[in-house]
Amino acid sequence: MVNMLGAVIILLASTLAGFYKARQYALRPRQLRELIAALQRLMTEINYGLTPLPDAMGKMGAQTKEPVRTLFLHAAKQMEPPHGHTARESLQSGIAEAWGRSAMKADEREVMLQLSFSLGTSDRQDQTKHISLAIQQLMHEESRAQADQMKYERMCRSLGMLVGALIVILIF
Repeated sequence: MVNMLGAVIILLASTLAGFYKARQYALRPRQLRELIAALQRLMTEINYGLTPLPDAMGKMGAQTKEPVRTLFLHAAKQMEPPHGHTARESLQSGIAEAWGRSAMKADEREVMLQLSFSLGTSDRQDQTKHISLAIQQLMHEESRAQADQMKYERMCRSLGMLVGALIVILIF
């Protein structure tokens, strides 16, 4: 009886681990699309709305889902008094705050860090160009994420269950 319970627990744990990893592959393209859409709206706010950067980031945070929401809201909060950080410091702080809870990888993080160096340091047109470049790079990463999802999502689910079955067979 105890052996059977142990086998079920092992099988369940490995299956859940496989489903968790598969979920990460499924979440990454969705979160990238959300980030791209937020950056496009930010570009519009800066260019046409003439909205100050802290207010524009606050709006983007209010309009998006997690973890992109945390990124923009944290950055906006850091730019406002009493903190008064620069746009670069604020965006980097937002990235550090939100990235651990996201399914996005280091490549996307690097794109956002590069963007942080140009936000708030030049005129609207130059900032628009930098945001546009970041959007293009993120779109490329999104297509790679979709390819990875198609390749690995189903495999991770199956592999989790099969590894659990192998462990159970080897133990018993």
